[in-house]
Amino acid sequence: MASRELQAALDAAQAAAGIIQSLYRRNLEVSIKADRSPVTEADVRAEAAIREVLRARFPDYGFYGEESGQHAMTADNIWLVDPIDGTKSFVRECPFFSTQIALRREGRLVLGVSCAPAYGELAWAELGGGAFLDGTPIRVSAVRAVGEAILSTGNLKTLAASSGHWSRFGALVGRVNRLRGYGDFLHYHLLARGALDAVIESDVNILDIAALAVIVREAGGTFTDLAGGEPDLATSSVLASNGVLHEPLLQAIRP
Repeated sequence: MASRELQAALDAAQAAAGIIQSLYRRNLEVSIKADRSPVTEADVRAEAAIREVLRARFPDYGFYGEESGQHAMTADNIWLVDPIDGTKSFVRECPFFSTQIALRREGRLVLGVSCAPAYGELAWAELGGGAFLDGTPIRVSAVRAVGEAILSTGNLKTLAASSGHWSRFGALVGRVNRLRGYGDFLHYHLLARGALDAVIESDVNILDIAALAVIVREAGGTFTDLAGGEPDLATSSVLASNGVLHEPLLQAIRP
């Protein structure tokens, strides 16, 4: 049975999904934020709906949203929210965008919901409770050899700017069985259900990946940054794997 916190996150994600679906493919006006990322009416309204649900049920919790910023960040419990992770895809009418809601308790990520309404997937996990995709328990693959692995990549902009990392990544590409570039929520869903074996990204924000970190871990995988560190507020890179492959991949990518 879902905890009160997980149920609140699921309800908040569904509230956002209704707004997002009603505005998808509506040729919305796009504004550009200071960091050069786009924002639309759908982003703002979806985050407001999420925050309303979560604040009504847990008024003492902090909140860190992509659009509204940080609130009560000294609280023991903080919601981490990206209402539309993949706004560029949303604007270009491509279904690879999602709502990401995570809960950080005393510095530890303990809950994650990843809702992709246009793609038709809903994944969630809670610490100690396993991971689920559309209500079905999911588990990472059992692939043990790097040469048999399917690796998916997302944004590699900062990796490409690092000669040490980039050369190591190039060598790793030559070793794996297949290289794919699913990106965003999708390759983490695929990793968690065993359809691929590892994910590398190097230009991310914690709000993009916090919920997905919980889902991958509860599916039996391992989720760190490219130095092997725990994901937290300042994290900007990812190595996620089925667990068995994590150490070999970490050694391969480190300069």
